[in-house]
Amino acid sequence: MVLLFAAAAVVGTRIEAVHHSLFVSWPPLFASWEPHAGPGTPAAIAVAVAVVAYGPGLAARLGWRALVAAAWAAALAWTFSLALVDGWHRGVARRLTTGNEYLQSIGAFHDVGAALRDFTHHILLHSPDHWPAHVAGHPPAATLTFVWLDHLGLGGGAWGAVFVLVSGTSAVAAVLVALRALTDEATARRAAPFLVLAPMAVWAGVSADAYFAAVAAWAVALLALAATRTTRAPVAAGLGSGLLLGLTCYLSYGLTLMALPAAAVLLLTRTVRPLPWVLVGAAVVPAAFTLAGFDWWEAYRLLVTRYDQGAGGIRPYGYWIWANPACTGLITGLATAAGVRRVLAAAPGATGRVLAPFAAVLPPGRRTRRTAPTAPRPAAGARPATGSRAADHLVVLVLVALLAILAADLSGMSKAETERIWQPFALWLLPAAALLPTGSHRRWLAAQAALALLVNHLLLTGW
Repeated sequence: MVLLFAAAAVVGTRIEAVHHSLFVSWPPLFASWEPHAGPGTPAAIAVAVAVVAYGPGLAARLGWRALVAAAWAAALAWTFSLALVDGWHRGVARRLTTGNEYLQSIGAFHDVGAALRDFTHHILLHSPDHWPAHVAGHPPAATLTFVWLDHLGLGGGAWGAVFVLVSGTSAVAAVLVALRALTDEATARRAAPFLVLAPMAVWAGVSADAYFAAVAAWAVALLALAATRTTRAPVAAGLGSGLLLGLTCYLSYGLTLMALPAAAVLLLTRTVRPLPWVLVGAAVVPAAFTLAGFDWWEAYRLLVTRYDQGAGGIRPYGYWIWANPACTGLITGLATAAGVRRVLAAAPGATGRVLAPFAAVLPPGRRTRRTAPTAPRPAAGARPATGSRAADHLVVLVLVALLAILAADLSGMSKAETERIWQPFALWLLPAAALLPTGSHRRWLAAQAALALLVNHLLLTGW
């Protein structure tokens, strides 16, 4: 991972110096070199030290509900502290008020119905009163979120930032809920400190993509609860999952790829029982926007044109196809890279065991060879044993997240700025660190924290 990022930095700097075609100041990141400190510096260091020192122990001892709440609170403290390194105004209150952000278009949505009917007429750059980049680049639910906050009296950049910080960091709780349902509680507990102290927090605060990531994560978590029947209301969980999955598609076009993690949940749980309720829920948001006059497919077609009209049409695909994964390696950190290496090593056996039950439906002669019985589940706090159900399910979840990232990468619609855009997918790579030896967790957590602190204090990131 280190070598890949270094190569992307060296090659990218050369390309930008010669051709000026990357449109980033510090390749491959959308950032500029600016060593600095701020009011969040001591707080961020304190949070990092606390999580490294006490995180693994508390994750193993706390009651489950207390752990989920504590992880969310710690992630919020970590993300907010890192944002404050850039100062209150520059790092928090004004982040969502810059020229390309959603808050620039609040006034155009006083009549929401008219704005939705007319939305596609302002996507292209040559159209009258064209939308700012982020408004044009996303379906209208993204902008409407901040419109509704404004209608509730929570308008402006500060309230918008608070909403994004609180909602975005809830993704940590959602992933924990999903992991407990799909793997086991011990695996979720091991992953908790790594979800909290993720380097991607540098870009989550303050970016609306963190909010998108949380919506998508809760969609997967609710589906996991519905599929495993580990909730008293599986039907409600299925409907809620569908509602959120439908909403994700109207927050970001790229989040249609969340269909892959959703499918993985059904595969791992070997059931389609919640699917009818999920489909009913998933139809609600698209139906509402369609009836209101917004055409998702037409908007996406125009967005592709708008993307080519701007920097996206100039940025070289051949560079970003491998520089984007370098950015993902940075935002997920060294611990995740080490965990993903273990995932890839275990992938053949794990996928074979997960798919083995489906071999019975294949015609004779095409069935896979019977695999060995899975190992027993590990004790609380222990690393999932190779071949255990928990380890196999974790491996498949991470592999599916990698598949979603690959699809986004090959699409060519994410050339640069993926440290922000790919948060909803990169989030599901972080639990791979649960596969690391228990005795090394504090060292890996320290590496995660050091990376985030260095990036945030040496670079002024664009988000």
